[in-house]
Amino acid sequence: MEFVANEGKNVEIEVNGVTYMRHAIKTHFVRQGEDYIEIFRQYALPLYEPGDIVSSSEKIIALCQNRVVRRDELKVGFWAKLLSKFASHPDTGVGVGETIKMQYAITKVGLPRVLWASLAGGVCKLFGKRGVFYEIVGADVAGLDGFYDHVWEEYRDIGIENPANPSGVCDEIREKLGMSCMIVDANDLGQEVLGYSSDITLSLEELLGLISDNPCGQGQQTTPLILIRKKK
Repeated sequence: MEFVANEGKNVEIEVNGVTYMRHAIKTHFVRQGEDYIEIFRQYALPLYEPGDIVSSSEKIIALCQNRVVRRDELKVGFWAKLLSKFASHPDTGVGVGETIKMQYAITKVGLPRVLWASLAGGVCKLFGKRGVFYEIVGADVAGLDGFYDHVWEEYRDIGIENPANPSGVCDEIREKLGMSCMIVDANDLGQEVLGYSSDITLSLEELLGLISDNPCGQGQQTTPLILIRKKK
């Protein structure tokens, strides 16, 4: 097969002296409530060979699991409006600088924890340390996606939470389809492996290396699955 990368990305990547090929698998636009097993079966299975790893965006798994919160379910209050003014406001619109996402944080972990995280985060920024707010409020808040339409209009009024039991999902895919896989939360600013099937022997550091340039892309590529194969 011919391996194809998204624009600005490379097919090949070297991790610990080993070269791997990555193929961006184009899918339809995945919507809430779909079956991730069928998505893998339709798009990844025909290309898969033993020894490959399929890397999946966490977003499509979460959508399939209905891990969605809607804008009208969150009533933005005084504290969300106030605290969001002091948060960072990146152009991506992904952080708690958006009042709706600050309200989600308050609803998810409680106002006292968010107040403490805001205070500690603000103080640490003065000393050049960032990310403390999210360390305190936790992965659920840090991993919330959506509530913006910069790329997809469909995500304007929904927030997409982290997938539930990502390693379990990977093992289910391995059991039903025979494919080794991992679920990642990746963008052009950073990457995180949320889970992977238990048959994978590569280290977490090596798995991160495989997707260190965010091969899925950051725009409207609709390539949430990446087939990874050791170069022969």
